[in-house]
Amino acid sequence: MKYTQLKNSHLQVSELTFGCWELGGGQWEKESDETNIRAIQTAFEMGITSFDTAEGYGQGHSEEIVGIALEGKRKEAVIATKVSPNHLRPDDIRRSVEQSLKRLRTDYIDIYYIHWPNNDIPLVDTMNEFRRLREENIIKAVAASNFSREQLEEAMSVTYVDAIQPEYSLLQRAIEKDVLPYCIEHSIGVLTYSSVAKGILTGVYHLGDKKKIDEHDFRHQRRLFYPEHMEHETELVLLLKRIADEHNVTCSEIAIAWLLHQQGVTSAIVGTQNIEHLKANARAVDIALTDDELNQLDAASRKALTSIDGSF
Repeated sequence: MKYTQLKNSHLQVSELTFGCWELGGGQWEKESDETNIRAIQTAFEMGITSFDTAEGYGQGHSEEIVGIALEGKRKEAVIATKVSPNHLRPDDIRRSVEQSLKRLRTDYIDIYYIHWPNNDIPLVDTMNEFRRLREENIIKAVAASNFSREQLEEAMSVTYVDAIQPEYSLLQRAIEKDVLPYCIEHSIGVLTYSSVAKGILTGVYHLGDKKKIDEHDFRHQRRLFYPEHMEHETELVLLLKRIADEHNVTCSEIAIAWLLHQQGVTSAIVGTQNIEHLKANARAVDIALTDDELNQLDAASRKALTSIDGSF
């Protein structure tokens, strides 16, 4: 595993972050708590020291699992969690962070995110409370998820934002327009979610025995899974498969490796309850893609996105 320091903090985050959304249950078929605890502990044993959760994942259950799994390993782990958008008033933030601390079995949070912005609550009030929490060492890093550049600039006018968490992958590149350049300019860490585009970039929906999306799976409502859009993704997925075969790895590993080759990206958040998938994903940090491979992936990605929504 490789590690990167958040520029303006003392935190070292692993280049692969274990995403704990699935562990709270909800949209996915839920594994047992014991299985999920073991998955976190296996990730830690492999050198993955960064773990991402939220108070909203399973109504706090994901945080509870993380707290149990990392008990006794707290000083070596970087735990990130998030406050929900309806809890962004100062008093609500304070209550939320106290409850998260209890569930996580800790007395501090390494990276604390605003999960989504809330336009009904003044951002200056929210950021001032985050600033106070950092000054009190209750949180080590101030962070924001799903922020536009304008929202990020407003937040930065109140206090320094150490990290952001945007959706970013070969099939979601909106942050390249203005958010990512701003983060590079201001040394803000970028920890990406939906790093394999909710499963599209694994190849299982395009290659071989094509997997079907269950009608109860939320993804069938997402644009990348619309049948007419999946047709435009095929060329990119076939390229991922060819490059993966040349490196003797999986499509997912190449998709994650592409992310980690992008300037400004600090860590790729990837969630799985499957230990073998976890081990495969961890190998992505060591894949060295050539300039030619990166150029091919860039071109195929742009072509797919232009066909889907005209974004390139």
